[in-house]
Amino acid sequence: MVMSSAAETYDSRYLEGIRHFNACDFFEAHDVWEELWQECTGSGRHYYQGLIQVAVCLHHFGNGNTVGAKKLYSTSRAHLAGYRPHYLGLDLEKLLAELQVCCAEILASAEKFPNVEIVVDRIPKIQLDK
Repeated sequence: MVMSSAAETYDSRYLEGIRHFNACDFFEAHDVWEELWQECTGSGRHYYQGLIQVAVCLHHFGNGNTVGAKKLYSTSRAHLAGYRPHYLGLDLEKLLAELQVCCAEILASAEKFPNVEIVVDRIPKIQLDK
């Protein structure tokens, strides 16, 4: 993760969630961001909810719950749509494009319960702008 000199302007929980996310500790990222989401009453509320859902999507996918992953893929994109292309130093276009590549097989499957394993090399990483 690229940390800028402005990193101190970000909530430490936002950065901690990113560290967990990039370590593929998606449930932990979800927990940290959920705390922020619960406290947020302003315009960023849906942003944090979208990040939480991206993390839970990948958590489900990694645990073989492709139905849950597919559902959270869609809801995460809906929550993040209003923050595109960039928000809080995050290139959402890049994150969502990488998430789409990662989830492509489950999204393309016509099966109700697709038996698809997550490809580790396709898991998105979050890097904040300088």
